[in-house]
Formats: sequence, structure tokens, C-alpha cells
Amino acid sequence: MLMHGLVLAGAERHPHRFAFRWVDHDAALTYAQAAEAMEKAAGALAALGVQKGDRVTIFAHNGLDYLTTMLGAWRIGAIAALVNVRFADALAEYLADHTPRVVVYTHDQGETVRRAAGVEQLVCMDGPQPGAHSLPELMAAALPAPADPHDENAIAHLSYTSGTTGKPKGACLAHEPTIRAARCIGERLRIRADDVSFGPTALSSSYQLVANLLPQLAAGASINVMGRWSQSAGFEAIDACGATMLVANPPMLAELLAESREKGRPPGRLRLALSGGGPVPPTLKKAFRNELKLPLVESYGQSELGGFVALGYPEAEPDDSKLTRIGPPPPDKEVIVLDLEDRPLPMGETGQLCLRGGFMAGYWNRPDATAQATRGAILRTGDVGFLDADGCVTLRGRRAELIQVGGVTWFPREVEEALQRIAGVKLAAVIGLPDAVLGARPAA
Repeated sequence: MLMHGLVLAGAERHPHRFAFRWVDHDAALTYAQAAEAMEKAAGALAALGVQKGDRVTIFAHNGLDYLTTMLGAWRIGAIAALVNVRFADALAEYLADHTPRVVVYTHDQGETVRRAAGVEQLVCMDGPQPGAHSLPELMAAALPAPADPHDENAIAHLSYTSGTTGKPKGACLAHEPTIRAARCIGERLRIRADDVSFGPTALSSSYQLVANLLPQLAAGASINVMGRWSQSAGFEAIDACGATMLVANPPMLAELLAESREKGRPPGRLRLALSGGGPVPPTLKKAFRNELKLPLVESYGQSELGGFVALGYPEAEPDDSKLTRIGPPPPDKEVIVLDLEDRPLPMGETGQLCLRGGFMAGYWNRPDATAQATRGAILRTGDVGFLDADGCVTLRGRRAELIQVGGVTWFPREVEEALQRIAGVKLAAVIGLPDAVLGARPAA
């Protein structure tokens, strides 16, 4: 199974159904058009010298060109290396790490990209710029693409970690295990061909890949991406496109709740909201259930997975005492809980959440970090939590974020959730400040 093969299968089965829509510009591609654009992007990259295994950096805002460039790279066996535009100041470091053959960027990032050294070819998505090829001109030339290498085990996607435990590392995701994970996610969320998914978070995140792109493509559903989210504009766009799924993060979901309260209703066809990128406050899940009559499904994953450690079901949890848990692992993942000496812990005991199988091929150009994170064929997430009798995962926090206060371990998430139950508190964050007596003093 190949990631870009999902588009080709969709073009064969339902060529006239729309595959991608860019909300900001009201531009869309049907499955047939997406397959054609992918082929043109593949030909353009090949003409610039990109071969199997080469890296193609995409440094751009969300949009259709982002998607077709990524698909084109996969199509010729290259690796799509994604860097968030928020990290413009560190772009040179990212490029030095994965040494791309080509960098594809949006026009407003031209100066930043030109300052970054060591790039063979530059391509601007919005037309010609000094020292850069024009992507529209390359696409219009319809240059021939080489034969598909069709290597299911090849690395296709390089997505950088958030850097919460050190410098960001490029997690390498191969075609087949990532597709397998995506199909499991689609089954868990009951995604069907008539679903319309809406994803306003950055395409550079692996969360978008496994939550708003691959599962929907596997089902033949339609996908919306958005580059400029705001509370009111986001609600209107979700409503207007008839989205049945919203793939977002907790702050965006809190804004959707606020806008829904102002309007007295949720967006029209929405059947579920999926959250990723951070813990979901139980108060938010409860408000979606009680006020919007919608399930807020929590996911927990990492760039290293190409999938999720745990994922809820698309149904509201009626038991308030269970709102803190995420859900069980998808069928392609085996989660175990280990202590500090890598010994398995019994059900209900808190330790490091780990996975056996179903994760990245490794960190790009970081063999030592890969060996440390995956020793014994087990991925250590660096997160602390437990499994309950139902097989559901509850996340208590990252090991690096735990606060030692007078010899007692504090889990910031639990304090944050308590603070968010106070009337008038929208969001809360807890950190530890140095303290001569206690070791650390919690501050919110």
C-alpha cells in the first residue's frame, strides 16, 4: 500500500467527487484532478533532478499546492520533508539536517528560503522569484514523470517532532505501516465516502497526515484544509462546506464551542470533532456532549508514530468519571506501560507509555537517538500514563514536564484540569519554577 495510491484509487472509483478543497481561496480538486495534479508535480520534481530517496522540503502555508507537491514527491519515491513556517528563524538548521534536493515554498517566504544555505533548487508556489523556478509554469509544462518505484517500505514522510524534549528530530514514516494505521483510524472513526473532513491545523504536522488526509482518502471522503483560522471564520467555513468531521486542537475546539454558544447552535452537519496536539480538558468534552450534543473524540499520538497511541470512539462518553481517559489503542498498535527500569507494570499503575511495533522507521540521520528511543523494538513515548480495565489509555503528562515539589511528584495536567473547572477560566497551564526549599514551586 502506497500513500499516493489512495488518490489513484479514488480517481478510478469516483473521479468526479471532490478530494481536496482549500477553504481560504474556495479552490477544489476532484479525485481525477488531484491524480492529474500529482502526476504533473511528480514530473516537475523529476525534471529538477529529484530521485527516489531524495528529500523535497515543503515550507509553505496550507493550500492545494502543498498537497499536490507532497503527493508528487511520494509518487516518484522521494521523501516529503515538512517544516512549519512558524520556524522560519531555524529553517537553515532544518535544511542542514535533511539536505533537500528541492525546497518548495510560498512567495512570502522567499527571503527566508534564500538566506538558508545549501539548497540545489528553489521552487516558488506562486510564480517566478529571483533564483527560483515557478511551480505554476512547471505544472503547466506537464513534464513526464518516471515510473513509480512502488516501494511500500520506503520512507515517504519526514515530519519533525515538536522539540519538547530537545532539538526537533525528523521522524521518518514509511508508506505501508502508515497506511495500515490510517485505515485503522478510519475504521475507529467510522469514516465513510460521504464524510466531509475539515482540518484547519498546519499540514506540516503528522497529525494532519493521519487524521485529516490518509483515513479520508482511504474511504473516498472529501477533505478541506484551511490556512487562516479564526473563531468566526472557522465556524462559518465548517458550516458552509457541510463538514461532518472537524480535525483540530483544543484551543480551536474551545473557540468553536464559544462561537456555537453565540450562534445558539453547532455547525450544521458536524457529527464529531477530533482533537489532537495536546490533552483535552474534561470540561471541554463535557460541554461538547451536553451543549452541542456532539462527541469530542480525543486522540493521542506523536510524530514518531504515523498513527495514534490511543483514540476514542465517535460517541459521547456519558460517564463524567471517564472523561479524562482517551480511549483504547487502535488495532495496529500494542501499548505497554513500563517503569524506569523497563519492567512491565500491571493494569492501573502509572508508568511510561510505550509501543511494541507500528512506529517510525527512525529519526532522520540520528542513529543514536533512534536506538535510544526504540531499543528492544519498543518505542518509548516519553509520556506517563496508565491502562485501565477497559484497555483505555489515560495520559497524565510528559516525563519531562513532571514537577517535583518537596519530594512529591506533581502532574501539571491534573492541576490544569482542576483550574479549568473554575468559572471564568478558559485555559490553564502549570509549570515549575526553581525553589530553594521545595526544589520546584508550581506556577499557573
